[in-house]
Amino acid sequence: MWTCMALLLLSVISASGELQQEDTEPRRLPPPGKLDFGYVPAGVYETLAHYEPGPIGILFHLVHAFLHAVQPNAFPHDLMVKLAKDKFGAIQTEYQKPENIVLTLQAIYYEIGFLVCAAVGLMFIVLVPIVGLFFCMCRCCDNCGGEMHQRQRKNADCRRGLLGTLLFSTSLVITIGVLCAYAANQNLSSQVKNIRRLVNSNMRDLHTFANDTPTQIDYLISQYATAKNKVIYDLDNIGPLLGGRIQQHLDKEVHPALDQVLNMAGAMRETKEALENVSVSLVVLQEGAGKLNFNLSQVRNRINRTLNDPGCHDEESDATTAQLCNNIRLSLSQLQISANFTRLPNVNPQMEKMNNLQKTNLGAIVYKGFSSLNDTPHVVIEQTRSVVNNVQNLMDGIGNNISSFSKGFPVQTCLSNFTIFISHAHAKIEDYYPEIDKMDFYRWIGCITLCCMVVLVLAFNYLGLLCGTLGYDKHASPTTRGCISNTGGTLLMAGVGFSLIFSWVLMGVVTVLFLAGGNMEKLICEPFQTKELFKVVDTPYLIQPEWRNFIPGYLYNDSHLELTAESLYSTCKQNRGIYSAMRLDKVFNISSFLNTTVFTKDVVGQLDNVKIDLRGIILLEAEGKQNLRDFSEAGLSEINYADYLEEVNKGVTAVDVLSFAKELESQTDLMPRGALQASLKAHVGTLQQIHRQQIVPMEQAMKYVRARTALNQSMRFLERTASDLPNKVIAVLDAIEAAQYLISQNATFLIHRETRKYTATIIGYFHQYIEWVKTSLALEVAPCKPFSNILDTAEIMTCGFLVDSMNTFWMGLGCSTLFLLPSIILAVKLAKYYRRMDTEDVYDDVPTYDTMNRFPRASAPPRHIDW
Repeated sequence: MWTCMALLLLSVISASGELQQEDTEPRRLPPPGKLDFGYVPAGVYETLAHYEPGPIGILFHLVHAFLHAVQPNAFPHDLMVKLAKDKFGAIQTEYQKPENIVLTLQAIYYEIGFLVCAAVGLMFIVLVPIVGLFFCMCRCCDNCGGEMHQRQRKNADCRRGLLGTLLFSTSLVITIGVLCAYAANQNLSSQVKNIRRLVNSNMRDLHTFANDTPTQIDYLISQYATAKNKVIYDLDNIGPLLGGRIQQHLDKEVHPALDQVLNMAGAMRETKEALENVSVSLVVLQEGAGKLNFNLSQVRNRINRTLNDPGCHDEESDATTAQLCNNIRLSLSQLQISANFTRLPNVNPQMEKMNNLQKTNLGAIVYKGFSSLNDTPHVVIEQTRSVVNNVQNLMDGIGNNISSFSKGFPVQTCLSNFTIFISHAHAKIEDYYPEIDKMDFYRWIGCITLCCMVVLVLAFNYLGLLCGTLGYDKHASPTTRGCISNTGGTLLMAGVGFSLIFSWVLMGVVTVLFLAGGNMEKLICEPFQTKELFKVVDTPYLIQPEWRNFIPGYLYNDSHLELTAESLYSTCKQNRGIYSAMRLDKVFNISSFLNTTVFTKDVVGQLDNVKIDLRGIILLEAEGKQNLRDFSEAGLSEINYADYLEEVNKGVTAVDVLSFAKELESQTDLMPRGALQASLKAHVGTLQQIHRQQIVPMEQAMKYVRARTALNQSMRFLERTASDLPNKVIAVLDAIEAAQYLISQNATFLIHRETRKYTATIIGYFHQYIEWVKTSLALEVAPCKPFSNILDTAEIMTCGFLVDSMNTFWMGLGCSTLFLLPSIILAVKLAKYYRRMDTEDVYDDVPTYDTMNRFPRASAPPRHIDW
């Protein structure tokens, strides 16, 4: 059977490698990363290997405390190992040897508490019948309280009450003891009825173990589809996954270069707009400045002609007028425009070149380069199509190889044999149930009989106390006591007789049960709970001298394998898989079989053949490069930006015309009235009109303000743009060439590195599946909790049902038996106060009441007709 079990478990492991060949419905896949294989379907084991005794557990704890007081020594591990190795034979045949004497002394030392209690029990068994026999003979001779005479004492009532109270208390203790024994007896009988339920649940769990294991194996096999579908998903999306990563790394170098070209295209567009703004603004400003200059020139000429009037330089004119005319003539040179835009050359040659440049759509060329780069995933798809098809074909081939290997193990045969074995064992156990019930019935009858012995004594005690108490007459003398009181005393003596008859028998039973149950508790039950028992079983070379560990030595012929009874039990207790519990890797090493390198080497070989050529990607066509070179030769550096900025920053006129008019007017006012003064005042009015109609609009009108602003800003922008423009264009072209060289010539290392990462991702899905299979086999597939439950159930039935109930029974019965001794003594003494005496003490009345002269005298009781 062990061979079949090992083969079954081996089949469980090997079948886990079988791959599902049927096409499955595609399910929604998780994002790249950790795969979700779900949970292995787990059967529900119904056995609850835990025993709660209920209220009677208090008595069990009392028994355990008593046994600990009797036997406080630790579990004798070394002693048990030596005894087990010798198999008790050498000690029995060669007990004179010193080592055997030492073992015997160690055993006696460990059992000293039990031996002392057993000796007390034996003394009780031997002495009680002997003492009882002599006691009866003594009473027959009217001794030992057998004489029917009672001396009267002053404290007779007090003594009778005390004895009655003590006897009642003793009887209560005996009653409690017999009730404990009865409860333990009933508990054992009721728990025996649960044996069938526990056994049946364990057998059902074994069937569940056998039935669920194929389902769990099938689930492991079916989950290969998860890894397979994820691999196929990644292969179908090799463009975004592999090509996308390649593009992402290329973007770090290519994007900045293309962005520089885009920036240069924007600069070209802005340059054209700036030149147009310069041209338009220059026309507006030249027009305004020309008109103003013409008007100022006319006014200046007229004033000159007026100053040529004879009134300014004739001899008849006064000196003041001549001086004023001279001053006015000298100031006329200031009456002219300041910003002379008419002298600035136009920018038509540069505009013509920029218009020609704009005929080439550089932005579209750049975006075409971006599009070519973004087409990398599609390039990867086209160039890896054959490799992807080969890898997808390999997926089924891997499944066929593992499937053919796993089918070499007779899984179904072993499962069927295991199920038949369980059913056969269950049927044989069922055959024992009638015998168990019959034996339990006989046991129950025997225990009830023992309890009835004590109950009989208690009945006599309670009835004796009842009759003695109810029939007591304080006015009656010992010889005139009533019938009820006398009956009470007789019942007490009957209880004494039955106590002497039954007590030694009860103590004999108690002693035997004490030695058996106590040692079972200390040597089996407690060590099982503390796992000391497993340490004895797992002692190296204990069962076979050549086997270090018995279980692996028996199963795998390798006794040095770390597989012990304790580790097997603990692992199964945790409901882990039987593969890890029984160390089946010794028979079938799943790690070597499910080796990623072994069954994925063809996949790796195919993916290593991936060749990706990106030389077809053109970032910037020759037309775009020539457009950049033409831009650097557009003549922007030929513009005299200083002249333009100088004129823009000048005012409209060289002097404030309004101030000049006021000054002219003030000087004119100093002249004598006449034609000269009138002419000059007319010129003042003209200047004021020019200021109002031409100068103020040129300074404040939006048309001129915008023109000046646009000219200023455009010239500054053009100056910045023209600054080192050829070198900038060369730098952009160099960046494009470097990026193009990276794609065409130096991308091999990048492609190889990303291909290896992509291959590692694909193989990682297989690795995840394999690791999940290993973990599931160790923890979830074929969980061996039913096997530890069998051992726990045996412990519950042996210790929880049998030993604890048996120990509680002997403790209750032994307590009652021990208290029969004081019950006997108290009952004998108390019976004197209840029974009718044959003689009593009589006192003569002396008038002097001299108690020194009063002598008692025995007297027979009077005869009554109803006696």
